[in-house]
Amino acid sequence: MENTIRFIRKIYNEPEGIIPLHVPVFQGNEKKYLLDCVDSTFVSSVGEYVNRIEHDIANYTGANYAVATVNGTAALHIALLMVGVGPGDEVITQSLTFIATANAIKYSGANPIFIDVDRDTLGLSPDHLDQYLKNQTRWDKKSSKIINKMTLKPISACVPMHTFGHPCKIDEIINICNRFNLPVIEDSAESLGSFYKEKHTGTYGKLGIFSFNGNKIITSGGGGIIITDDEVLARQAKHITTTAKLPHPWKYQHDMIGYNYRMPNINAAMACAQLEQIDCFIKNKRLLAEKYKSYFDNTNTKFISEPPNSRSNYWLNTIMFNDVVQRDAFLRYSNENGVMTRPAWSLMTNLHMYHDCEKGDLTNSRFLEERIVNIPSSVTSL
Repeated sequence: MENTIRFIRKIYNEPEGIIPLHVPVFQGNEKKYLLDCVDSTFVSSVGEYVNRIEHDIANYTGANYAVATVNGTAALHIALLMVGVGPGDEVITQSLTFIATANAIKYSGANPIFIDVDRDTLGLSPDHLDQYLKNQTRWDKKSSKIINKMTLKPISACVPMHTFGHPCKIDEIINICNRFNLPVIEDSAESLGSFYKEKHTGTYGKLGIFSFNGNKIITSGGGGIIITDDEVLARQAKHITTTAKLPHPWKYQHDMIGYNYRMPNINAAMACAQLEQIDCFIKNKRLLAEKYKSYFDNTNTKFISEPPNSRSNYWLNTIMFNDVVQRDAFLRYSNENGVMTRPAWSLMTNLHMYHDCEKGDLTNSRFLEERIVNIPSSVTSL
């Protein structure tokens, strides 16, 4: 443990101070664009930079459309509504995820069903998904939906997550869900800049979402975005995130219950400046991952590398210990010695608000929860 802490301090050239888990880097046009935004007086949900970040993210990911939101959770909430998820429905997702994934499902009035992950991707397992859908559901001709045999409720969507920036086997998941007429929304909150089979994460599903939270690979302080190739869904998402206000020179007219979820222009200004630097950030983070991998290859601790057919942004570098005792000892030692490290999230099924939700065999999820640790992953000196 002592050698590992020394190695991390050497990487960050920080012999004594606190080394955070992940901090943003502001070295581009952030101040310039923010000042321009302030000078324009358009600092709220209307402005040049909101439109620009939508264009730039669509262009960067290869999606046809993008809709900017106040955060990634709001983006996922709206994406669920766009595919028709509503009260009384169920949505398949993974238990090893950040709580926002499950919360957004609940915001939609639906209940999550938790399926296991694969150990190599940390993301939703196609095999477990396929077995669940084959054995636990039936097709209802009247509603044209699959029905959970146990609860008799419709399953309206599937939400796989690209964990820590590593792509899951999203093409296999899409193929399985297509057989069951089940729309897929990619929770790509952590994987901006990650590719699977040379295609950007978030572009496989009906919709995908990203987060620009302060700890992400690029940040707007707070912010998120929906991407899709479906023009109708994009138009509806933009409408509902701007309080469903109808265009008019002066009247306030709304045609449905909408949400005040539009990204403010001042946040978008920062996002635009950050996105200009993403290639540099990813190159730096991939070099950092190589250094970590070379180091941990000579230890008893496993470094989690990008899965096959993937190019990961390595948002959070991850290591895996032999058991929970070793994991906890490292977490305690590293944090007591000024190097921030964090375990995986508690499984959603361990939380009291999701404890009674339906779940499959979560052997892999529990295995990973007890063993993996995120280590400092900030962009190093440029």
